[in-house]
Amino acid sequence: MLANKVRILLAVALLSMCNLAGASSLNDISFSELPGERAELRLKFGGDVVAPQSYTIDQPARIVLDFVDVDNALSQKKYNMSVGEVASAVIVAGGGRTRMIVNLNKLVPFVSRVEGNELVLEVGEESTGIGYAPRSEVADLGVVEQSSPAEVSGASVIRNIDFRRGETGEGKVIITLSNPNISIDVQENSKGITVRFVETKIPMEMRRKLDVVDFATPVSIVSSSMEGSTALMEIEASGDYDYLAYQADNEYVLSVKPLTSQEIAEKKKAFAYTGERLSLNFQDIQVRSVLQLIADFTELNLVASDTVSGSITLRLENVPWDQALDLVLKTKGLDKRQVGNVLMVAPAAEIAEREKQEIETKKQLQELAPLRTEYIRIRYANARELFNLFSDSSAGGEGGGTGGGGAAGGSNERNSTGSILSERGQAIVDERTNSIILTDTEEKIDQFKQLIDRIDIPVRQVMIEARIVVANSDFRKELGFRIAGDAVESSKSGSHIHEFTGSLDSVYADETSITGAFVDSDGDGTADRAHTFPQNSFVDLGVFNPTGSLAWNVISNNFMIGMELSALQDSGFAEIVSQPKVITGDKQQASIQSGTSVPFQEESASGGTTISFKDVVLRLDVTPQITPDNRIIMDLEILQDSVTGYESGVPIIDITHLDTSVLVADGDTVVLGGIYATEQRKGQSKVPLLGDIPLLGRLFRYDISQEDKRELLIFITPRIMNSDFVE
Repeated sequence: MLANKVRILLAVALLSMCNLAGASSLNDISFSELPGERAELRLKFGGDVVAPQSYTIDQPARIVLDFVDVDNALSQKKYNMSVGEVASAVIVAGGGRTRMIVNLNKLVPFVSRVEGNELVLEVGEESTGIGYAPRSEVADLGVVEQSSPAEVSGASVIRNIDFRRGETGEGKVIITLSNPNISIDVQENSKGITVRFVETKIPMEMRRKLDVVDFATPVSIVSSSMEGSTALMEIEASGDYDYLAYQADNEYVLSVKPLTSQEIAEKKKAFAYTGERLSLNFQDIQVRSVLQLIADFTELNLVASDTVSGSITLRLENVPWDQALDLVLKTKGLDKRQVGNVLMVAPAAEIAEREKQEIETKKQLQELAPLRTEYIRIRYANARELFNLFSDSSAGGEGGGTGGGGAAGGSNERNSTGSILSERGQAIVDERTNSIILTDTEEKIDQFKQLIDRIDIPVRQVMIEARIVVANSDFRKELGFRIAGDAVESSKSGSHIHEFTGSLDSVYADETSITGAFVDSDGDGTADRAHTFPQNSFVDLGVFNPTGSLAWNVISNNFMIGMELSALQDSGFAEIVSQPKVITGDKQQASIQSGTSVPFQEESASGGTTISFKDVVLRLDVTPQITPDNRIIMDLEILQDSVTGYESGVPIIDITHLDTSVLVADGDTVVLGGIYATEQRKGQSKVPLLGDIPLLGRLFRYDISQEDKRELLIFITPRIMNSDFVE
């Protein structure tokens, strides 16, 4: 029975060993950037590389590799890369296989090769094709399979070490490698950054320290040495910095850049502890001993209260010392105060009570401190307004004082500025000399003077220039005809009672008729009367007040017909430019206006008429505000009126009004607004039926075409005035 159990156990063990010998696992993934915007992905296997089954997807762009009988030993599923066209890689496993999905920005060629126990995948436009190259086909692709460092001694060498300063003040350590496939480990420590090149040698002439302080970067020292078979580079950096490491072919670059104030603030906000890192691992150690260790590490002087006692157990690995100190203090109910390089530690209640006593003692000293009087001359501000700004509105006045020698025109007042001065402090404002006479303790007077120095400064001035441009253009075209005629009287027998002489001199025209001279039918040549031909007897479609006309008549001894062609074409352009300017101080309103008052009659309450006036002005109201980056915020109100006519004796006023707020750079011009109006009119008058006849109908029509354009633009240009005042 025992022999059977032994046989079963041996069979199970042999089966497991066979499975372990034949199984492979995906242990690591790394990626780097290659020239030509290509990405290199390295898949490290715990055994022989298994040839994957690969295919691609267009939408979305993906490369899929399936590894049969390969276990997934990775700690995470998704790897964000953002290298070349590769966005990320996702690893999933199940059903006896492991699948890698490479997410792309767009579908590009890829090629793979085997190097030892690694599968190298190159993704990019310059790749030779799409697919998998097994170990036997590597030479066909022009890639020589690399032997492992253990097989070829000294194959990997650092050829050169260089240091440069970047455009933004970063320090760049540039390392030239003989083999781009060297394993590199980068770690940050308390002094800077340590870089290890596994199984790589550094020539003797490069094992040295480089002093790069003069480059004015966060990096001060770059040292290189050997640590067994590993090349070691130690980069000492100071200040607030961040680093970035990347590789392109045989060139490995470590960039250390200084952080801006905004980046430092964000970093501190994310993690408030900035002290050097330390490690503590103690079991049941005295709290006073832990505090002493931290003080020795930070080189601070330690003062611990007698009430600090007890023991603590802690294990902290690579944490900032200030965080470790806070953890110890919070655990034991302690608090700290640091004055210079002295660290005081005591129970939180004890420190609070001590500070309360210090405040009460300081208050008592202020009540007993001697008073003195100081004359403070206000240079630019108004002393009264400045005093009212600081005064306590709830404090009552204490009668009138005298100051400045009682100068004429000055008004003096004694008040208590409770928000600035002490309870015993008093102030007198002398408006004649624009001064404040202050009586208080020396400490309060010094604080008041410091505050006055910050506030009593010259106000910067701004000149605002506005341009209001009104452009008008008009075009008018008219074309018309007049046709008139008449006939003379005849007898029953057909003979003319009157005959037209036909003399052109005897025919004249006025605005309403055409007149001709006639003689008696006896033919003696004596003119006895004239006959008037109505001018508008046929068609009157002429142009009123034309700029030109053409007339012709057909005259006989018993009838007359005339025709007149009149035309008008008129065009004009006018531009009105108003340019008001005003200078004012920062945050101070200014107003300028120019115009006239137009009189007109209106009915009074008693039923009579009275003369009233209407202001027709150009006005500019502006309140500028200068920003810290020398730009100007303006609250603007612009008004431009003009009289365009009268209706029943009352003027018709055209109003242009703009009210806005705008931000403009110093000296720049901005178009605040504009109005563009176009009016087009076309008309035609004609004789029914006759006016519709082709060609001939032109004689029986009157055409008009008119176009009016009006354009309004408002430009604003602010300029900060240069001042020689020293703040």
